[in-house]
Amino acid sequence: MSIHPTALVDAGARLAADVEVGAYSIIGADVEVAPGTRIGPHVVIAGPTRIGRDNRIWQFASLGGDPQDKKHAGERTELVIGAGNTIREFVTINRGTAQGGGTTRVGDDNWIMAYVHIAHDCRVGDHTVLANNVTLAGHVEIGDHVIMGGFAGVHQFCRVGPHAFAAMYAAINGDVPPFCYVAGQFAVPRGVNIEGLKRRGFSAERIAAIKRAYRAIYMAGLSLAEARARLGELAVASTDVAQMLHFVETSQRPLAR
Repeated sequence: MSIHPTALVDAGARLAADVEVGAYSIIGADVEVAPGTRIGPHVVIAGPTRIGRDNRIWQFASLGGDPQDKKHAGERTELVIGAGNTIREFVTINRGTAQGGGTTRVGDDNWIMAYVHIAHDCRVGDHTVLANNVTLAGHVEIGDHVIMGGFAGVHQFCRVGPHAFAAMYAAINGDVPPFCYVAGQFAVPRGVNIEGLKRRGFSAERIAAIKRAYRAIYMAGLSLAEARARLGELAVASTDVAQMLHFVETSQRPLAR
């Protein structure tokens, strides 16, 4: 273990033998850090927080702080971070709330750039990119492989489906289905995230099926009920469309439109 002599590590913290902690960092009680993780200088990590393997946490990040929710009354809640994440300067990630399930969760292999804020009870999947100053309000869900441009923000309780792309400054106040591209204030659909899907190896046939589903939701002039019925027909031959249908059927907020 490599802990700088100016760092403060609580006796109740559990750090793997090879964890690095930089100068003036503060690691609180009930913090668990798995092997291979490097914590830079001036980082503050409060517990209860569990951090997985091989994360890189840069200077001035603040992880596991109390939720910014007036209903929080000191209940035991936690932050869980997976493996292989890059968490850059001045990122803030808060613990969950009792009303929201008690846990804020970040998955694996995420690229979380400077000044990103992930609020209480959020769920961030795997392989995402959150560019500088992205802000997630409470209870937001971000699916796998989502990319969010700089200064994009998501309203509380909204979901952004897997493989979606949000442009710079996008203000998202509705659910964004998988594979879609949104932009604007407030964000509206601009098409399918074709370039991102190509880069991830989606075949022309898969992309064509997703395009047909997108047209059913946004371009065919169908009601939501009619669009769901059309997606049901298309989903028979496409697991990607089936994923879009499930997302639409389980949305608790209006879709971004």
